[in-house]
Amino acid sequence: MEFKTLRNIENSFQQIRLYAVVFAILCIAVVGYAVWQSYRFAEDQRQKIYVLDNGKSLMLALSQDASINRPVEAREHVRRFHELFFTLAPDKHAIESNMKRAFNLADKSAFDYYKDLAEKGYYSRIISGNVQQRTEVDSVVCNFDRYPYEVKAYSKQFIIRSSNVTKRSLVTSCYLVNSVRSDNNPQGFNIEKFTILENRDLEVIER
Repeated sequence: MEFKTLRNIENSFQQIRLYAVVFAILCIAVVGYAVWQSYRFAEDQRQKIYVLDNGKSLMLALSQDASINRPVEAREHVRRFHELFFTLAPDKHAIESNMKRAFNLADKSAFDYYKDLAEKGYYSRIISGNVQQRTEVDSVVCNFDRYPYEVKAYSKQFIIRSSNVTKRSLVTSCYLVNSVRSDNNPQGFNIEKFTILENRDLEVIER
């Protein structure tokens, strides 16, 4: 009878140890799951940014790795430069304003090209002839495999006179280097070695 009692006590201890081990494993699993979920929740919250809209209301914005969006920003930088640099109105102040904004996006190579055209009287003829020049960028091809990034831009120019509209093909090349972001340069790039590869008439449309 005493032996049976001892065996019952031993079995009870084994069951208690088993329950304790199972309970400890469950506790570790629950704690591990809670920590993992907390970490994931914190990561998700770090991707969210709340922006104050004119001091009135909060808007939710999502953040992401800046490098993911760099090709898009590069194309927009080049496109914006071409629109500012090659879109001209017969107004001296408008031309100077566009050029000043374009020079914030490029190095001296763009200024040298502007200076060369100015010395040849190109901008004076635009103003005196009441000519509008509009530029549409068709595509921007960037090579991000090597730094500085090589870029080619394919555009169409429309030179609008009172008597006709001249459509021109404009192909340019340049290199992009990383720069500091600012109000004048929101994409954080700078254009170097700006070169015009092609600038030829495609057709003339009489008006």
